[in-house]
Amino acid sequence: MLEVILKGHDKYYGVSDVVRMFCGVPEELKDEGKVIAPEGPDITLINELFEDGRSVTYSENKAYEFKGKLLEPGREIRRSLYMALSDITSKTMPWGCLTGIRPTLVAWEEDSARSLEERYFVRPDKAELAFETSREEQRILSLIPEESLCIYVGIPFCPSRCEYCSFISSDISCHMDRLANYEKALEREIELISGTIKRPIAALYVGGGTPTVLEEKEFSSLLDSIYSNLNIPSGCEVTVEAGRPDTITEGKLISMRDHGITRICINPQTMRSDTLARLGRRHTAEDVINTYRKATDLGFDLINMDLIAGLPYENAKDHIESTKRVIELAPANITVHTLYKKRRASISREQVMDLEMARGSLDESVAESYELLKAAGYHPYYMYRQKDTGHGLENTGFAKGDTGNLYNVAMMSDCRDVLSFGAGGMSKRCFAQEGEPYKHRVERCATIKDALSYIRRVEEMAEKKAEFFSM
Repeated sequence: MLEVILKGHDKYYGVSDVVRMFCGVPEELKDEGKVIAPEGPDITLINELFEDGRSVTYSENKAYEFKGKLLEPGREIRRSLYMALSDITSKTMPWGCLTGIRPTLVAWEEDSARSLEERYFVRPDKAELAFETSREEQRILSLIPEESLCIYVGIPFCPSRCEYCSFISSDISCHMDRLANYEKALEREIELISGTIKRPIAALYVGGGTPTVLEEKEFSSLLDSIYSNLNIPSGCEVTVEAGRPDTITEGKLISMRDHGITRICINPQTMRSDTLARLGRRHTAEDVINTYRKATDLGFDLINMDLIAGLPYENAKDHIESTKRVIELAPANITVHTLYKKRRASISREQVMDLEMARGSLDESVAESYELLKAAGYHPYYMYRQKDTGHGLENTGFAKGDTGNLYNVAMMSDCRDVLSFGAGGMSKRCFAQEGEPYKHRVERCATIKDALSYIRRVEEMAEKKAEFFSM
């Protein structure tokens, strides 16, 4: 069992993040001042932070310390611990000692990819990816005025729950009666808050779950409410995560088009129909193609399509083939996610991590899919990471030309305010720090997650958010 004793600091979260990469899920024993990992090597380490800002991780017979310019304390303790565990386990991680959700924010601070390699032990290909993506994120962020507001409207329901998902969304086959009531509650919240919004709206995103799980009448009614209550300027980016082809009807596509929405998501996740069936998705690869063509025929020219690398029931080559098939459709955006272990998902952590590479090298398949995308004229425009992701990889959005999604960049950067409607939504205000153009202090305001409780307490949620944004 690995035991890491904290000395001179109480940064349990950072220590746990690094331990998790090498040794599985750790346990924080704060009363004893340590973090343990039952799956780790049988060794005790001391992770010490000194008054001068240095961090040294050491055992009985060896010490690990970075000799160079010091980082801030939280990063420094991660760096020395990473050095120790990398040496002890003979493993390196694609992102080195970077453990946060937004590696591009670190890349924003650096003047070259090489600096990420040297200071954080990031692998060269990932350092280049982060550096390139960070510059595109900055460009897109500059298109979103700081005084503006981004809007999120959430529908946390899906037609069925995918095996890899533990999202708060409900399987509506069990809760059909809730859907219409939930949509009316959303309209009510939008109506209550709309009068308090005095700032220009820069981007609006209707997400889920699967928003198009609503019946055509309710779906159109929700769009009516959004456009009649919110002052959405001409040309404003409005995205609907139409998501699963089995919920996208011609009537819903026409409703979106008639409301002026041009940006939608049609998400296959994989182009293997047998995998889709085994995961619990009620559509085929052919359904994806047919729905995509129907959307383009109706005039939708800004479409994002999601793929997931590392799915169970597939090998690495299958993901590459799915990437090729989606590229053939030529959507404006393609987002490559890496499967990660969601807390309440039925899929096991062992299946997700696939440390023995029983399904082939996930790392290599993701790298190859990136090369295919770049060869087809796509470039990365935003990126984020999640814990317990297969082989420590990332999620990256690719775009053709100037088609990157403003809302995605605003939301992931924590540099622009977001007002969220709906159960489980997280509103946030981002306050710029003097001398730090890309670092903001963030305050958050959460909405109750349970859909039934949200319906009952919608006036309370609206009042809470109105007060939050008036502060």
